Amino acid sequence: MRQCLALASGDLQPAECRRLSVELDDLAATVRACRICVENPLGKPLPHEPRPVLRPSSSARILIAGQAPGTKVHLSGMPFTDASGDRLRSWLGVTSAEFYDIEKFAIVPMGFCFPGQDAKGGDLPPRRECAPAWRAPLMALMPRIDLVLTIGLYAQSWHMGAARRPSLTETVKAWRAIWESSVGAKVLPLPHPSWRNSGWLKQNPWFEMDLLPFLRSEIRYRLG
Repeated sequence: MRQCLALASGDLQPAECRRLSVELDDLAATVRACRICVENPLGKPLPHEPRPVLRPSSSARILIAGQAPGTKVHLSGMPFTDASGDRLRSWLGVTSAEFYDIEKFAIVPMGFCFPGQDAKGGDLPPRRECAPAWRAPLMALMPRIDLVLTIGLYAQSWHMGAARRPSLTETVKAWRAIWESSVGAKVLPLPHPSWRNSGWLKQNPWFEMDLLPFLRSEIRYRLG
């Protein structure tokens, strides 16, 4: 209901607000019970019990479109409760309370369940079943989103389409052109905040000098 009150003070009528909020809650409950990757997988089934993690919002203006939960998030059931989350919140310039305020941020990754790990201990790509089944219906029930932070290649491919460059580095470097050419919600490409990417950050100092100040300004504007 808090989301509905926030929407009613904006550009939607109370009845429409209530409908969106109820439908999104129902859809989120359905997603959290999803077992497609075990019962009807594309390729090998998920190697453990599914635990979809997402925080959609009908009132938030900012969407964090990540990749998939890691091991710590799989255990906690809350997105970004790990070192990557600490770095991401630092990039955004927000507190944990702001980050987890459902009226401020929607957090909907490309894959909802921890996909498992490869032979080197790295996380596997997001499950291929999630986005085709659920992403468009979820986006349709989040009408106030006007800033999408695309973290990694999978989110950038879905939300940016042909605007995505051949590599992640090229895509993030082109952030100004991507921002200016965005139709509807503004899109900003980001690398994954994993500490495995510390080398990338050192090799690309423009990210912290140019993109992050702009990002924090846009976040603060939307948080009021």
